Amino acid sequence: MTKKLSLIVFALLVFSCKSSKTNTEKGSINELFGLMQGSFSSAEQAKENSDYYDISLHMVPIWQEKGNYLYVEQALTSQPEKPYRQRVYKVYEKENGTYISAVYTIKNPENWIGKWQSPEAFISLSESDIDLKEGCEVVLQKSGNQYKGKTGIKTCSSEMRGASYATSIVTIEKNRIMSWDRGFDANDNYVWGAEKAGYIFKALK
Repeated sequence: MTKKLSLIVFALLVFSCKSSKTNTEKGSINELFGLMQGSFSSAEQAKENSDYYDISLHMVPIWQEKGNYLYVEQALTSQPEKPYRQRVYKVYEKENGTYISAVYTIKNPENWIGKWQSPEAFISLSESDIDLKEGCEVVLQKSGNQYKGKTGIKTCSSEMRGASYATSIVTIEKNRIMSWDRGFDANDNYVWGAEKAGYIFKALK
């Protein structure tokens, strides 16, 4: 093999490797939306570290004819009838491999407790029954086998427990979601949420 031909082969190999890496990092809206669906639990983390609660997280697709929407319900595993968070997420692709998980509150959330078990019930929930939490969307990008993202800086207002704003950092991968939600006051002092690291939710079989 001549020196010139060897250089051509080497260049092709390098280009091939780079292309493979780019394709791996690109991800897709279908992959992300699929990874977000299911029932998850932080029981294992709570067992290993008493700073964390045993929490159940359910995310089920609704309104499939309208796009990528999820009904989300979180509660202490010991009190499933009293969820502390009920939301609708709208997941969509923006540009350049960027994905958005927009967050909506639900009017009369008590009417939907436990409905993750029968998501067809949400056919009677209309878009006028939900309100966008502006500035609270999570912006995600693929990194290796994970999708990583977070909210904007001080964009998500919150009044819970004396907070002025809230932040979320999220990592999504197969059978596992890490979510770190925290609240801060007007002077940027931490006031609620896991203090040292996020909750690790593992998929229930």
